[in-house]
Amino acid sequence: MPKGYLAIVLHAHLPFIRHPEHEDFLEEDWLFEAITETYIPLIKVFDGLVKDGVDFRLTISISPTLMSMFMDEHLQDKYIRHINKLIELSWKEIDRTRWEPSFFKLAHMYHNGFLECRRVFVDEYKKDLNNAFKHFQDLGKIEVITCGATHGYFPLMEVERPASVRAQVKVAADLYRKVYGKTPLGMWLPECGYNPGDEEALKEEGIKYFFVDTHGILFGTPRPRFGVFSPYLCKNGVAVLGRDMETSKAVWSAVEGYPGDYNYREFYRDIGFDLDYEYVKPYINPDGVRINTGIKYYKITGAGNHKEPYNPEAARDTAAYHAGNFMFNREKQVEFLQGRMGDRAPILVSPYDAELYGHWWYEGPQWLDFLIRKIRYDQETVALATPGDYLKLYKKYQILAPAYSSWGWKGYSEVWLEGSNDWVYRHVHKMTERMVEAANTYKNANGLLRRALNQMA
Repeated sequence: MPKGYLAIVLHAHLPFIRHPEHEDFLEEDWLFEAITETYIPLIKVFDGLVKDGVDFRLTISISPTLMSMFMDEHLQDKYIRHINKLIELSWKEIDRTRWEPSFFKLAHMYHNGFLECRRVFVDEYKKDLNNAFKHFQDLGKIEVITCGATHGYFPLMEVERPASVRAQVKVAADLYRKVYGKTPLGMWLPECGYNPGDEEALKEEGIKYFFVDTHGILFGTPRPRFGVFSPYLCKNGVAVLGRDMETSKAVWSAVEGYPGDYNYREFYRDIGFDLDYEYVKPYINPDGVRINTGIKYYKITGAGNHKEPYNPEAARDTAAYHAGNFMFNREKQVEFLQGRMGDRAPILVSPYDAELYGHWWYEGPQWLDFLIRKIRYDQETVALATPGDYLKLYKKYQILAPAYSSWGWKGYSEVWLEGSNDWVYRHVHKMTERMVEAANTYKNANGLLRRALNQMA
């Protein structure tokens, strides 16, 4: 029996972008980069763990916009064209770097990686990555949860707020049921933005839990008995969990976090910017704007501009070391907490943007793979769990009213409401009023009118 639990939560979201009127559209590359650098690498980690018989439990939030893009045939076909271009470019790089051993090896690494991405995307999951995440959820390895329909920021939906938030939650839950065949257990509130009462919309859709940032729990009423190391129940029975700062800092911190290690790959040195313009022109944006290709040959090296060639073996060893360090610290953290929580095992909630893993932190999926294996085989203090798993452990949880909160700068919506953007909200609120009015006026709309209402929404 473990002394405590670690709940790793990966939040996967991208805004919905689809432009069939353009053969290439710059913002669509956000999706294609994330598929290549984050989602498929994570899927490969899960697949490797399953094949090796390693038991694990993770939580993944997939926003409805991302879920919708995964299943869009137009974007699927565009991704195949995108990955084919990268395969072609990496093959040219193998030839170009043949007299540069350090880069030649990396060119082969990228070429093989792009080929593998195409295989996984096309052959294994039939171009729809929802199939992959559903597969691992059905195997009992991950808990897929949802998010606000358009990733709208709940606390600032002030005009007709209840209707706006209900719509965000209902549309998200309906799409989840369509894709996964059941009601989502949990919801990621966009930007962890919580306003008291938001849990009512979740309750209506059968959602059992959500997350807030640390201070959303610590400043809740009454005082939380176990800090952020236990779920709490809102008055309507929906559970709320708070972020653990120690685990977050270990990965998120730009100063202390693992991703800044000098052995790891440098994100900001890409051949799309480094190489001759005419050479990379066929592989960048058609209007001539240089973009990241994903082929990067240097490691972070240090704080200055001097960069040395990337060494995948050294980076892999570093990821293994960091995974061991993270696990050791969680063991000590759980041992400390367990002695202060009576007969209740603590849960450490560790949420991260999924795109950190692989896209920003190239070695992130490797680190996660090492961590899961080490937790499974190298100790017995901490076990992986999802919030859904933990909520089954105890019959009673403290009733708590969480505090208004968000994550981000200062923790109270300042990223989303400050002097440079406050002008937009009167327009957003007016559009919300008109949308609610139109929906109430044409409740039984169908055909073209219904399509128009859906487009408005």
